[in-house]
Order: sequence, then C-alpha cells, then structure tokens
Amino acid sequence: MSDTPKTDAAKTNDQRADSAADSPAGTFSEQERAAMKARAAELKAEARGSRGEKKAAKDEAACLSKIAEMTSPDRELASRVHEIVTTAAPELAPKLWYGQPAYAKDGKVVCFFRSGQVDKERYSTLGFSVEANLDEDGGLWPTSYAVTGLDDAGEATIAKLVRKAVR
Repeated sequence: MSDTPKTDAAKTNDQRADSAADSPAGTFSEQERAAMKARAAELKAEARGSRGEKKAAKDEAACLSKIAEMTSPDRELASRVHEIVTTAAPELAPKLWYGQPAYAKDGKVVCFFRSGQVDKERYSTLGFSVEANLDEDGGLWPTSYAVTGLDDAGEATIAKLVRKAVR
C-alpha cells in the first residue's frame, strides 16, 4: 500500500466527510448549514405567525418538542435546563433559536441550550447572548458553559446565572 495521499477523486465518502471538518475558512460545516436553515425557518414562521399568548404557547410547544426529539443524555439535560430556566426566570419565553431550545425576554434571546449530539461535539452547552446581564467588573466573564451532567450545585449555578441575566 502506498503512503502517498489520495486525490479528492480517489477518496472514500468517509475520507471526504473527514476532510470537510477541516474545510477551508469561509465554508460551513453540515451542522452549521442545518442550523442556518433552521433559523431561516424560524424567522419565516415568526413573520407569518400569530402574536401574544397564542405565539408563546406555540413557541414553547416547539421548544419542548425539540427537547423530546433529542437522544439521551442530551434530552434529560435539556429538559432539566428548561425546568431550571423557566422556574428561575418565568419572564423568559421558551422558543427555538437556530433549531435549539432558547429563552427570550421581549423577543430577544437571553440564554440557550446547544445539544452536543446535534452539533457533533463532545459536550452540550448552556450559553448566554449579549442580552444577558452577566457583565463583571474587570471586563471578563464567561458566556458559555459545558454541560455534561447536572448535580445540585450545577442546577443552583444555572438558576443563579439565569436570575442575574434577566435583572
């Protein structure tokens, strides 16, 4: 067997998929393209959708449906994060954002859950947008947290962060 690299034409589908992960700057991965398509569909639905309580109920149902579609352990993590966020900050409205569960205040996303399995990453993420009031003295603060499991301390930390984010 030769040690010379295969040309693109001679590569297998698996090898092409692997090289796509190392794609040059300016191109998007399959997961990024899927997230952009999901966001475009969300914006279209918002443009033609209903307003007020009917819209809020529809958005929450979509968020819960997306959580239910996740595979374990992300489903359990997302479900627990949903419960913590909606309890700690009932003023946040669940919705989908780039095809993932998110929580918005006055229509602007404050925090979100990203499934590691959907994103093909080794862990899920709880993130906060620029709308979150998490600013710290000194000009440095975290805006994203890896979530691989939740114990009592982790749940308390999320609740504290969410309450701070909406103050």
